[in-house]
Order: sequence, then C-alpha cells, then structure tokens
Amino acid sequence: MGFLKNRTVLGVICIVLSLLICFALTPLFNQSVSQKTQIIRVVKDIKTGDAITKDMIQTVEVGGYNLPKGVIKQPDSVVGKYATADLSPGDYILPAKLSETPASENAYLYNLRDGKEAISVSIKNFAEGLSGKLISGDIVSVIAPDYKKQGSTVIPPELTYVEVIGVTASSGNDTDQQNTGPDLSTKDGNGKQLPATVTLLASPEQAKILAELESYGKLHLSLVYRGSKENADKFLELQDKVIEALYPKPSVQNAGAVQAASQGTASKPTNTAPESEGK
Repeated sequence: MGFLKNRTVLGVICIVLSLLICFALTPLFNQSVSQKTQIIRVVKDIKTGDAITKDMIQTVEVGGYNLPKGVIKQPDSVVGKYATADLSPGDYILPAKLSETPASENAYLYNLRDGKEAISVSIKNFAEGLSGKLISGDIVSVIAPDYKKQGSTVIPPELTYVEVIGVTASSGNDTDQQNTGPDLSTKDGNGKQLPATVTLLASPEQAKILAELESYGKLHLSLVYRGSKENADKFLELQDKVIEALYPKPSVQNAGAVQAASQGTASKPTNTAPESEGK
C-alpha cells in the first residue's frame, strides 16, 4: 500500500513538473528565442589596421538568443575606430576587434605633421642604411654620390636633416619595432630582419629630390642625431628654415600682383606699329 502511495505521489509530481514546463518555462524560452535586437554587421572586407567607415557596416535585426556577449549594437561605437583583426562580410563586431588608435606598426602614417609627407627609399645594400641600425626618430643626412651626374658626392642642402619615421624589411614588417624575431630571408630563421626601405618624413621639396635619387641615383644615410624629441626637433627646425630660404613662398600681395600681371599679359593685344604723329 505504501509503495502504491509513493508511486502516486511521484506521478503527481511529474504531472506538476510537466505542466510547469509546458505553461511556464517553454513560453519564456520561446519568447527569448523570438526576441529581436539590432546589431552592427560587416558588409565589406575590413583588413587589420583599416579605419572603419559607414559604408563598411550596416545595422540589422537578428534574434537576441545566443548572441556573443558584448556584441556592438550602435554604429557610433564602430565608425572611426580601427580594426585589430580581419573582418569579413556577415561578421558581428566585438569590442576586442576595435581600437581607438591605428595599429602600432603603421601609427606614424596617421600622424604626419602639417606640410609633411612620408616617402620611402630603398636600402640597396647593407651599408647604405647604417647597417640596419636606424630606428624611428633618428635624424639622418642623405648623401648623394655623383649628384645629378656631376661627378661629386654631396649632401643636398634640402636633405641635411631628415627624420626617420619607419624602417621596413622586405616582408613588410617594421624592423625598428621588433627587438628580436625571425629573419624570413635566412635559412635558419634566426636573427633580426634586415631593412629593405627607410621611410622619411619630408616636405614636398625634399620628397621630389628623394624620388629622383631613388630612381636615377644612389643615396647613403648617415646618422646625425639620436636622442630626445626636443633636441631632434631643433635639427628639423633648422632644416625647415633652409627649405624656406631655398623655396620662398610668395606673399599674398606678391601672389596677387603676379596673377594680375599674368592676366594682363594674356589679355594684352598684339603689338602694332604706332601711327606717326605727322599723319
């Protein structure tokens, strides 16, 4: 009798649990599954280091169940940030894949000074680039052998003091930001990668001369200063003054006069022999 009583109690408990599941837990589960939420999804390929723009993402409505924790839902939290990993169309965006600043290996390209541009020159042999010892922030002089095919080796006055902002190996990695690492060009994989190019911060005038040396001549880089940024800036200020003296910019008044003169010349009628006063 007691056994049957226990089975009856067990059966009642099972019935109560099944009713609870059917009428309480199941609706709650279905509600959570069917609940919609808006998230940000990638619509274009985004590479590591890319700045994310509006056309790279879209806002979509998806089921809220089983979404990754912290998935970004507002476009303002994405646009203008930098990707720290490759993203493909359809990917959700998580905070860990975003950065407020560009990747460290090319951050210097996002902070060029006013009126300056970045230009790279090839290191065609080990000695030309100071035996791989150059690092970002160094001040160098550019030595031009047989400058302009004149037979003399000179330091062009425009390139007396130039700042190094990057040193890059043939693999594309910046060698001055890795103290150790495998040299992909060696058989045993030991040692530091050797530089293939040096990126310099240059004015437009300096960039033109560097491009000419890269294409038609040779160059060597000699280290002038390595140390505090404050002292390095003093060298660059001296160089800027030389550039200003060599390439003076016309004042606003002079520029207006030149423009007026050119317009007057263009509209001036052709010369004709003046009639003699006696006629």
